[in-house]
Amino acid sequence: MKSIKALVCTFALAAAFGATLASPASAGPREDTIAGFMAEGAGPGNAANGAAMYSGNYGTGKPDTPKCTTCHGATPQQAGQTRTGKAIAPMAVSRTADRFTDKKKVDKWFRRNCKGVIGRECTAQEKVDWITYLTGQ
Repeated sequence: MKSIKALVCTFALAAAFGATLASPASAGPREDTIAGFMAEGAGPGNAANGAAMYSGNYGTGKPDTPKCTTCHGATPQQAGQTRTGKAIAPMAVSRTADRFTDKKKVDKWFRRNCKGVIGRECTAQEKVDWITYLTGQ
C-alpha cells in the first residue's frame, strides 16, 4: 500500500497533467518515477523550466558536453548521438513512448548526464521539470 505522501504526490501529478485518476493503482510507471522525485521534495513539474534545461548552455560540466542538445539533438523529437557515435532515441515521449518509465535507468542517466553537462547532480525538481517538459513533447 502506498504511503499518504505518495498518494498525495500521485494526485498532484495527475492534476499537473490535467488528468483524473480513478484510483492510485491507475498510475503508470512514468507517473511512479515522477512521484518518487516528488517524494524527495520536488513540487509539480514546470515544463518551461524543463525546456530551459533542455536548450540551456551550461559550460559547467565537461567541455565537450556544454548543453543537453550536444547529444540529444536540437529538438526533443530528433534522435541524438553520443560523443562516441552511439544513437540516442528521441527524448520526446511522443516519439519514444517508454521514455522515463524505468526508474533505475532514469536515475542512472540523470546522474551521468547532469554531472557531465551541468557539473553536478540534478535536483529532484529539475528532474521533474525535465520529465514534465519531455512528456508534453
